[in-house]
Amino acid sequence: MYRKTIVLWRYPLTLLALFGLFWIALAIAPVYRQDWLLENLLVFIVVPWLVLTAKHLRFSDFTYTCLFIFFSLHAIGAHYTYSLVPYDQWFQALTGGSLNEILGFERNHYDRLIHFLYGLLVAAAAVEIFAHYGRYPRAWAYFFPLLFMASHAVIYELIEFAAAMVFGGDLGQAYLGTQGDVWDGQKDMAFALAGSTIAVTAMAIAGRLPIRRA
Repeated sequence: MYRKTIVLWRYPLTLLALFGLFWIALAIAPVYRQDWLLENLLVFIVVPWLVLTAKHLRFSDFTYTCLFIFFSLHAIGAHYTYSLVPYDQWFQALTGGSLNEILGFERNHYDRLIHFLYGLLVAAAAVEIFAHYGRYPRAWAYFFPLLFMASHAVIYELIEFAAAMVFGGDLGQAYLGTQGDVWDGQKDMAFALAGSTIAVTAMAIAGRLPIRRA
């Protein structure tokens, strides 16, 4: 029994340890410490919740991998401040060319990428949460996770707006990261929903939509 427990939890615990080391490294001298703290509210809430509820709901290794990738990329955004992540400089160092010029970008799009990946990578957890706790016909196995992810995208944008109103100034602008785009919030929500739709559709095609029938 003990051996089975070790085998069962070895992979997620390994990912948790790797993320912890990566997060600590990026917690050292972030570009804007106050913004880093705000961005990491997500980590401070969700990661302990995942640990505390693990014995009641152990996600699949696939879902833990998706969460690990998302939170690692989020940690990079928090370290640099999303609108300042130097992905174009990294691309130039590797290729000698500018990714922004190739794709015609006029702003830093790292935040757009993370909103899309939030939908794409976190949707698997939403699917498994609803499959574990819910009882409903198969058709709803598609819609409940999508509605859950869409609502979270809206709630996050509202939290960003509220934080910007409360803190204002440079901190508020850094946390919002609109970069002058008045439709930034709507685009972020659209990218998150697009990622979720792709993820749930792919899981359905692959037969990875477990449900508990009503």
